Amino acid sequence: MKWIFSLLAHRTILWVLLVANIAGTIYGYVWYGQQLAETPAKFLLFVPDSPTASLFFVFVLLAFLLNRNWPLLEALAVVTLFKYGIWAVVMNLLVWKVTGTLDWVGWMLILSHSAMAIEGLLYTPFYRMKGWHLALAAVWTLHNDVIDYVFRMMPRYSMLDQYVPQIGYFTFWLSIASITVAYVLCVKENRLQIPLK
Repeated sequence: MKWIFSLLAHRTILWVLLVANIAGTIYGYVWYGQQLAETPAKFLLFVPDSPTASLFFVFVLLAFLLNRNWPLLEALAVVTLFKYGIWAVVMNLLVWKVTGTLDWVGWMLILSHSAMAIEGLLYTPFYRMKGWHLALAAVWTLHNDVIDYVFRMMPRYSMLDQYVPQIGYFTFWLSIASITVAYVLCVKENRLQIPLK
């Protein structure tokens, strides 16, 4: 088991993940391009959920490469990577169930978002956040749910429009689950902690 964490902390792996997450973040913002062009300025920060989650992780990886920890970004990354990773997988599977088909982009999104959820969790022993970091990340995450489902700024899946109330309900509880997972793995006493070096 120890060798897995040694591998994760290896600088080559960190660089590979950094490049992959930068590329994924850029792709994600491009994917949201049309919706962002039509989004009121006051909501812009809260619309591109997944690319912002991977952007948080980009900064976490940069900190690791500098042999540092940036705990607030770690808290934001672990909560949002897990949440939006799971959310996108579920939404694309729901598209498949509703329409009976899913194109290659949908399958790519399932694969890439599964990786997002997993990578955020794999690095939890290296995070050094405290309760207040997680509390701020929780406020960000739940506020984002309000922006998405009260002000209707959620990602656009037109074929799922009839399920928006159910999706909003699911998303709220997914946020709670993501915050809880982050607490157990990153804040709770006696959690697994491994030095980066």
